[in-house]
Amino acid sequence: MKISFMTLGCPNWDLDTICARGKKYGFDGVDFRGYLETIDITLRPEFTRKVSATYRQLKDAGLSVSAISSSINLCVLEKLESNLEEARRTIPVAQALACTNVRVFGGGDLNAHSRPELAEIGRDAMQKILALDGASSLHWLFETHDQWIRAQDTRLLLDQIPNPAFGALWDMGHTYRVGKETPSETFEALKGRIGYTHLKDAVYDPSHPLAMEDGWHYVLPGMGSLPLRESIDLLKHSGYDGWFQFEHEKRWHPELPEPEVAFPAFARWIRPLITTKIN
Repeated sequence: MKISFMTLGCPNWDLDTICARGKKYGFDGVDFRGYLETIDITLRPEFTRKVSATYRQLKDAGLSVSAISSSINLCVLEKLESNLEEARRTIPVAQALACTNVRVFGGGDLNAHSRPELAEIGRDAMQKILALDGASSLHWLFETHDQWIRAQDTRLLLDQIPNPAFGALWDMGHTYRVGKETPSETFEALKGRIGYTHLKDAVYDPSHPLAMEDGWHYVLPGMGSLPLRESIDLLKHSGYDGWFQFEHEKRWHPELPEPEVAFPAFARWIRPLITTKIN
């Protein structure tokens, strides 16, 4: 099992810094959700005409690209063409970076459509993406996010697309904090389809000055109340050998600790958890 960090957590780091500090802090990979001022890396020269040099630099630093985190929203009918266009741009970038995983969102308007209807929209969009040249060689991962946080809801779309190139991304904080599911409930619902994870920790304290609308605020890994250890153990017992990715949302929450503090804290916290032998 390997650990990675997302560039959402280091929005001001250039590639030299990503490579130097990622290696220094003990990470195995990096998940690209934006680069510097651009959120869609497929529009950057570092990931298009200069992508070979980018790949060599990351490889020389001992870093793999654990995922490309796209902005594709499968269940938004009006975004079908833009979703397909982003997928067309993403496929060659992922291939050039030797990256298998691509994160996708669900989204969709529950005021205009029932959830089963949204799942059908998402199914049709994903099937069109999977028909693109090179798409089936990648792993498109549907995140437990927005309208699809509850694993049982996510399963509506997973069941309609049994293709092994489509799977689930378990955001461990979302399913517990927002979806009100226990780790066991989430794991059982997604079992057999989990291909990637997001981890971050939080504490419930509505009086805290940084509390979000639901009363929770983010803290360094291991300092919060989320059942991350239980979730990790469930994956370990299942034989999961994929990535554990630290989703530090510094780009969206500038008040969070700097990546120079948060990233090494995550690595120190998680390494013993994923390397300890299962009893």
